Amino acid sequence: MSDTRRRVKVYTLNEDRQWDDRGTGHVSSTFVERLKGISLLVRAESDGSLLLESKISPNTAYQKQQDTLIVWSEADNYDLALSFQEKAGCDEIWEKICQVQGKDPALDITQDPIDESEEDHFEEIPETTHLVELPPCELSRLEEIADLVTSVLSSPIRREKLALALMSEGYIKKLLGLFRVCEDLENREGLHHLYEIVRGVLFLNKAALFEIMFSDDCIMDVVGCLEYDPALVQPKRHREFLTKTAKFKEVIPITDSELRQKIHQTYRVQYIQDIILPTPSVFEENFLSTLTSFIYFNKVEIVSMLQEDEKFLTEVFAQLTDEATDSKRRELVNFVKEFCAFSQTLQPQNRDAFYKTLANLGILPALEIVMGMDDLQVRAAAIDIFSYLVEFSPSMVREFVMQEQQQTEDDVLLINVVIKQMICDSDPELGGAVQLMGLLRTLIDPENMLASSNKTEKTEFLSFFYKYCMHVLTAPLLANTAHDKISKDQPEESTKINPVCPDNFQTAQLLALILELLTFCVEHHTYHIKTYIMNKDLLRRVLVLMNSKHTFLALCALRFMRRIIGLKDEYYNRYIIKGNLFEPVINALLDNGTRYNLLNSAITELFEFIKVVRDHLTLWITSTKARNSTGQNLIQLIPIFRYRRDARSLDEDEELWFNDDDDEEDGEAVERRMEDDFPDSYEKYIEAKKAANGANGANGSKSATIPPASPAPPPNNSSSSSVKTVALPVTPVVKTALVGLVDYPDDEDEEEEDEEEEQAPRKRPRLSS
Repeated sequence: MSDTRRRVKVYTLNEDRQWDDRGTGHVSSTFVERLKGISLLVRAESDGSLLLESKISPNTAYQKQQDTLIVWSEADNYDLALSFQEKAGCDEIWEKICQVQGKDPALDITQDPIDESEEDHFEEIPETTHLVELPPCELSRLEEIADLVTSVLSSPIRREKLALALMSEGYIKKLLGLFRVCEDLENREGLHHLYEIVRGVLFLNKAALFEIMFSDDCIMDVVGCLEYDPALVQPKRHREFLTKTAKFKEVIPITDSELRQKIHQTYRVQYIQDIILPTPSVFEENFLSTLTSFIYFNKVEIVSMLQEDEKFLTEVFAQLTDEATDSKRRELVNFVKEFCAFSQTLQPQNRDAFYKTLANLGILPALEIVMGMDDLQVRAAAIDIFSYLVEFSPSMVREFVMQEQQQTEDDVLLINVVIKQMICDSDPELGGAVQLMGLLRTLIDPENMLASSNKTEKTEFLSFFYKYCMHVLTAPLLANTAHDKISKDQPEESTKINPVCPDNFQTAQLLALILELLTFCVEHHTYHIKTYIMNKDLLRRVLVLMNSKHTFLALCALRFMRRIIGLKDEYYNRYIIKGNLFEPVINALLDNGTRYNLLNSAITELFEFIKVVRDHLTLWITSTKARNSTGQNLIQLIPIFRYRRDARSLDEDEELWFNDDDDEEDGEAVERRMEDDFPDSYEKYIEAKKAANGANGANGSKSATIPPASPAPPPNNSSSSSVKTVALPVTPVVKTALVGLVDYPDDEDEEEEDEEEEQAPRKRPRLSS
């Protein structure tokens, strides 16, 4: 036998509580006539001899451990274990065990532990009294039956006995016959008792009882009993909903009667669980686990039966893309969506076969057509189907689009269709766009791309994406930053010479999503995104968004630049210096004024990080001072905006971020640091402060205010400069906050080197890594 999935070692627990290896073989689950039930068989791989023959008992507690181990106990404390070579084989046998016991395979143990005293008591009971004695199934005994069913729920042993008794002599069908009599007689008391009885029988949690109760000739009477909840003034009309309101739509006729019956049954049982039954209490939460398993295995069976019917699925996909089927396309695409949702119940190997079947039948070309249609509900369902496919296998989707490129035009490629759907989302909250952005990020993530000796998916797909798709993704960004004129809404002193157009909220949200993807590309794609940024001068266009009236969009643009600078790449650095690309950032800081908000903190953090990499900062200041006043203003802005906050300019909510208990020693440390790092501007600040203190001292005032001080004019006082000169704020803040609102993950190695170079100990702001 060559199937390594079923290859196992058999272990038994000896008297010393040590596991003994009984041999290696291959396990199977099959019906054994002698044992009268499904059993686990292990035959030795050496000679085919039988190593293990164990019937799967409904009451045995099986436990799955470490994904490849199944452990259980048989009679006389005889403990057994199967250790599987592969997880897939363990999952298959575990699913079979759970199926026999009517349990959910998601659980790691199939039975609740039984209290030892109760177990001992059960062993003392003679075999002849193994059943609970049920009262006669009569109208006058309904209250007695209801009390009996309710009383056994707290005892696993008594629940088991009652279940065996109910399965004998057709007791369930007799009870449902009484329900019809009570309803004809309008016997409300009897109907209330039947509600308690049927609810209690469901809580016995036995698959064999479910098979009876959910059969075609019983299930609607079960639903009827559950309508008469004693807590309700009027009964619910669940049967009316299931028979008249809920219509079964066959988008393609289902010829298999067994399949149709299974679909009906699953829908009705799901309705019972989700709608009719009340939410279980803490003590009842495990009572319906078998009901969940019943639904689970039904769904598995439905998916398997549909998957095997290739004629049916072929017809579904043919009609889905046929222009003549507009009238029922919504039903077709919703069917495929439900089909994919059901597939999530399959084991990994079966789900793999399922999606391969869909791929062979043409699911991706069909989605490409459907996602471009005008019907919003059709598009939404198609996006959900696409998300199932991407989540299961992004490589399968990537392989399709790369092959597709050889046969079609760029604008109809599946990924470009997805990007255009993201861009054209009409939802004001862009819910669909956010979902599609996440799927695109998964598709372009190198972490889930395969690599082998003869094929590198990362290289091939990223080259494809940047050649055929990136221009579609960045089109809205380039279109909204193409204007080079002063907006009429801007004040005369504003530095915003490149306004975002249009600058409405929905456009800002979309551009923020695009920037989030581009920032992801900067972090993960290196060469491809670097070439694209350089060729398109993309960073300059992104920084135009610093002028947006929507602060979240300006922060997204700044984050994009911060990620680029955080790479410490020489090519990026030269590109930024040569293009004077700090100027939009300085302008945004100037327009922000003295407000200490998130934008201020983010820009300050950017400069703090650059200051750690001193060479680049010095080189940039030197190169910009010759052209305009940006460099000079930066020297003044860093200490002013980092260490002197105007308390009156703080937003009310932002004041809550600060700790008012900073001691004076922190302020002195900051002043020493400012003096060391920025001697020129700091000296001017101290002189102005002393002058103000002197004037106030003469008046006997304890508080000091500083009159506006004019900074030195820039070297070239040209009118063409777009950067304003800055005066010191009028009120100094004694207390300082060294912790900014924004922090980015960068290496701390340079910061540690800086700290070692400090001659005197002083507090420094922390740059997170």
